[in-house]
Amino acid sequence: MQATKVAAVAASIFGLAAAPATAGSSAQPGQTVGQAPGAPLPVGLYFIDTSSFGSRDIAPRGTDSNVNLPSFIWATPADIVGGRLQFVVLQPITASSTRGAAYQSGFGQTLLAAQVAWKLGHDLNFSYLLGAYLPSDTKIVIQNPVLHQRFAITYNGDGWNLTGNVLYGTFFDTRSATGTYYPDFLNLDLTATKHFGKWEVGPVAFGSIDLPTGDPSYARQGQVSVGGLVGYNFGPVNLQAYVTRDVIQRNYAGLETRGWLRVTVPIYQDKDAPPAASPVIRKF
Repeated sequence: MQATKVAAVAASIFGLAAAPATAGSSAQPGQTVGQAPGAPLPVGLYFIDTSSFGSRDIAPRGTDSNVNLPSFIWATPADIVGGRLQFVVLQPITASSTRGAAYQSGFGQTLLAAQVAWKLGHDLNFSYLLGAYLPSDTKIVIQNPVLHQRFAITYNGDGWNLTGNVLYGTFFDTRSATGTYYPDFLNLDLTATKHFGKWEVGPVAFGSIDLPTGDPSYARQGQVSVGGLVGYNFGPVNLQAYVTRDVIQRNYAGLETRGWLRVTVPIYQDKDAPPAASPVIRKF
């Protein structure tokens, strides 16, 4: 596969994050939009960094946050029941200012995960990710360990990227050492972009919700956000930028506008490795 194509595929795999502790989700809502995590990567090692800055409209002073998500993805030549085995390690860095207070920053929860991605045929792909967010000592992020699963489906024919990615987190312990309650969470990231040569454009959207809890005093949070993405493949480096805006929010005290920038660099590709396994459902 040519370097430019490899970078484009790598750019479409997935971002992984830890979010500020004001949200119930360890996986930052919206972090995988613009990507195609259902599709297997070519064999190799990839560096992907997704950085975002958001401001939430809260009078008289808003709440701002930056989440930086450097990650390494190793797409192995191994097949698991016909799908490509991939490993992920991520160490996020976060900074936030709550209602005009001084910024605080630190390392977020480290994510370790494995993913299997299958080609289903007819340009459809599906992947399953299983991993864990490790405990963190940084007070501005979620601190308790989380079992994390993702289910992604991607259509990538004719230059399209039509992807839905469900992110589900289950806390091992719903109470932090300081008494903060952490609900299980469910996120949905959506992408509908089209490639025109080296350019990529299209709408994106995401939603997040805290799942029902056993604590009636906890105010469950949720949001729905929409936006647009533009990307350019420099070959081998791929860049994507997008802006999102909340249209619905619950218990966040205000709507958030967030700008995102992603860079993908293939560090190493095994050009002699076999391609991903044949489609499970063959074309007729």
